[in-house]
Amino acid sequence: MVKTPADKWKSAVVKYRKQCQKILDVSKSIRYAGVINVYGRTLAGIVQPNLKPLLKSEQVKNEFFIISTLMSLRKDTANTVGKLEHVILQHQKVTIVLLQKNDITYYVSINRKEKGLEEIISSIKKLV
Repeated sequence: MVKTPADKWKSAVVKYRKQCQKILDVSKSIRYAGVINVYGRTLAGIVQPNLKPLLKSEQVKNEFFIISTLMSLRKDTANTVGKLEHVILQHQKVTIVLLQKNDITYYVSINRKEKGLEEIISSIKKLV
């Protein structure tokens, strides 16, 4: 049986949701795990249960658009400086970790007070 584009889309979204859940399971310090495409659209995203999101809906759209633009522009320099491993954005309240695979960006928000950041990033890389 041939999969329709709609079937392919649904299976991709299910796959990304499962990956987001696995990322959340890495540490209780992870607040949010999401997957965005090259246009900044959310393909999947899960907030840690019992946590209130820090950003409002419009802020999330803007953030993901900025991130997707940054990641797209970074591709041009990959041949010169090497493949991107990950990006860390340090804020006062949270640390944002960005990982890219093909044209998909994994956006992970981690509590700033987390001490084992490198171990968490390493575990996440194994999942994506």
